[in-house]
Amino acid sequence: MHILIDEPRYRRLLSVARERGVSVGAVIRDAIDSALPAAPSKRLAAARRVLSADPMPVPDPDDLKAELEEIRAGRR
Repeated sequence: MHILIDEPRYRRLLSVARERGVSVGAVIRDAIDSALPAAPSKRLAAARRVLSADPMPVPDPDDLKAELEEIRAGRR
């Protein structure tokens, strides 16, 4: 899909994208999702899938924090 927008709107999009560290397209998709949320039935179905999922092990918070720090430091 291609859309045409005027320069002031593009500058606003670009500014927000830079602030968030994402693409202009990501800003546009987020705006669409905010303005036009998914149908309630789809959200309800998604919530049911999440709530019915099998339990999964959750790491100790200190272990998880250490793992995330390693990932951020590029040691993994």
